[in-house]
Formats: sequence, C-alpha cells, structure tokens
Amino acid sequence: MPESTPDAKASRRTLATMFFCTAMPMGMWSVPLANVFTAHGRGHLVPWVFSTTAVAAFISPLFVGAMADQRHSPVLLLRWLTAATSAALLLTCASLWWGWSDAAVLICAQVQALVATPVWSVASSIVFSQLYDPKRQFGPLRAWATGGWMVGCWIISFVLQADASLLGGVTAAGLWLVVMTLTWRLPSIPPGEVLRHRTWRQILGLDALELLKHRDHRVVFITAALYCIPLAAFYPYTSRHLHDLGVKNISAVLSLGQTTEVVVMLLLAGVLARVRLKWVFLSGIAICVVRYSFNAFATTGWVMVGTVLHGFAFTLYFITTQIYLEERIDPKWRVRAQALLALLMGGVGNLCGYLGGGWWHEACTKAGHTNWPRFWWGETALTAAVCLFFAVAYRGRVHSHE
Repeated sequence: MPESTPDAKASRRTLATMFFCTAMPMGMWSVPLANVFTAHGRGHLVPWVFSTTAVAAFISPLFVGAMADQRHSPVLLLRWLTAATSAALLLTCASLWWGWSDAAVLICAQVQALVATPVWSVASSIVFSQLYDPKRQFGPLRAWATGGWMVGCWIISFVLQADASLLGGVTAAGLWLVVMTLTWRLPSIPPGEVLRHRTWRQILGLDALELLKHRDHRVVFITAALYCIPLAAFYPYTSRHLHDLGVKNISAVLSLGQTTEVVVMLLLAGVLARVRLKWVFLSGIAICVVRYSFNAFATTGWVMVGTVLHGFAFTLYFITTQIYLEERIDPKWRVRAQALLALLMGGVGNLCGYLGGGWWHEACTKAGHTNWPRFWWGETALTAAVCLFFAVAYRGRVHSHE
C-alpha cells in the first residue's frame, strides 16, 4: 500500500496510538515497582516479584504465540490479555494495600505476569503484519511506545507524585482498559495457519524451537537471553542507587533513557541501510558496557549519563532483533518467533538476571549500605563477556549487510 494513501496514514496512526498506550501502563508500574514494594514493607520481595515475569515468560508467550499463529486472531488475543492484565494488576495492588502474606502477594504478582507478559510480543506481531517495509517503518512506530513509557513515568513522578505509591498501579490498571478498547480500532488479522489437528508441541508453541537450528538465529536468540542477565539490573537497582544518592522524582529521571531510545529508533532505518547488521547488534551491547562502567563511578551525574545511554544499549540490539526476525523468519511463524524471543529474554535472561542480580546486590551490601561501585563493575564485566560471545559467534551475511 503506498505511503501517501489515506488508509495507510490512518493505519499507522492507529498502530502508533496502540503502541503508545500499551507502553504507558507498563512504565507506570515497572519503573517504580521496587520503591513501591519497599514503601509497603515488602522490599525483600522485589527480586522475586521481578522474577514472576521471567517465570511467566517460560509459559505464556509461546502458548499465546501458537494460538495467534494457528488458531485465533492476534487482535482478539490482545483484547483478552489487556483486560486480564488490568484485573490482575488491581488484585496485586490490593494485596499490598490489605497487607496480605508474602506468598499471597507473590501469587497475585505471578498471575499478573502470566497475562501481561505475552502482550508485547502479540502487539509487535500485529504492528509488523501491517507494515510493507519493516526495516524503515518499525523504528518510528516503536518510538511511540517509548514515548508512552516516558509519559507514564512523568505522570507517576510529576502528576501523581506516586514514585512509592500504589496510586500508580491503580492508574496503570485503568489504562490497560483503554488499550483493550483500542483493539476494536485494529483491522481483523487472521491466524497465520489454521491447523485442525495439532500436537501438544504445536499447542504449547514448542515447535518454535526449530528456529534455533539456524546458526545466526540461534546466536541472536541466545545473545538476547545472555544480554538480558546484566540488563535486568537496570530498573531495580538504578532506582535504588538514585534513592541512595538522594535523587527525587526517580521515575522521571529513569525516563532519560527513553529520550535516546526515541532518537535511535528514528535513525535506525538509516543506520541499518548503511551499517552491517553485526556491528549494529555489537554496538548496542558495547554501549551497555560503557553505561554500567559510568554507573560504577557512583555519583549522581555519572549515573544519569549512564541512564541516558540506556536508549542506545536497548534499541540497537533488541529493536534490531525484532526487525531481524520479521525479515528473516517465515511469516507463518511471525508471532511464535517474537514469542520465542520474549521467552528467552523475559524467561531465561530475566530470571537469571533478577535472581542473580538480587544475590549480587546482597553480596555487595553490608549493614544496609550497598557498595555500588563493586555492584556495577560486576554487571559491567558480565556485559563485556556477552559482547565478546556475540562478536565471536555471529557470522551474518556480509553481502547483504548482515
């Protein structure tokens, strides 16, 4: 469809709005989560609550992705998921407010994670299915999601002043219902392939593991999982570090990382057209090494500089990975490929990252005082190891700038 037609413009406006509104409640809950739980006397649960998303990533993305590829419209699935996420988030907030036991709070958080985790991969697959040139079009659209995340953080800090309050979670739950209503503006998208007789492997989406047989696919997926291990330290521990440094409006400060995300996404199409794909991937990881080394200097200024670099570190690897999958994977596997990425990132990577990060933070903390330089130098070393692995393992297709 030509870019100048009214339908094409209307479609992109709708997709941009959906991305914006989907990311806003994610940022409103995820960014201040550690401080919210700490303020309600549940700081010790923070690594475990973050780990619920990792546990969910082992279960729901591939299952939901298989449903979208083989059985149900991804738009209908997104509608159900956002409604369920709203209800589950309200229940999680209520469990904290009413002072339920640690086990009950974690169960509520786990239910919320199970329904929320597949949302992003399904939403991304819907957007990709509407694009005729993903390499050029996806970056600017994805920038709207980053904008939504930033606005959500600003609302938490400046409007609601809820950096440690459940008000942000309740507001986010309401916004999930807004996202649900937006799904009625999306065109109906049929499943990729309707299978009458499916094996349990197909029902659970485990057939997506076939994608790992291709060497470069395997390296990209495995690196995504490994990279998420140190990356998982960013939100839980940067917010705590800034708190220890006496910084106010922490959610707004952390949104500095999204300002560079927007810039990089807008420039990404031009970068991918001129630079070999391997160097785009590699530069993202290398910038993360620099970012964490800045955090290790442990001053407010350097931590803020490191936070600004987050946009480069995240976008150049993970957004490029989504585009890579869309261009290199058979369309009938579209949702399952994005779901497998979510499993390896949110499941394998984040589970190791949140639990390992929690252990490392405890090892760097004595008498309630955290040795932040030691903590961040450890994360720096781990990121450098991931960078070296990708540099050695990924081959690419030189003749096509990969």
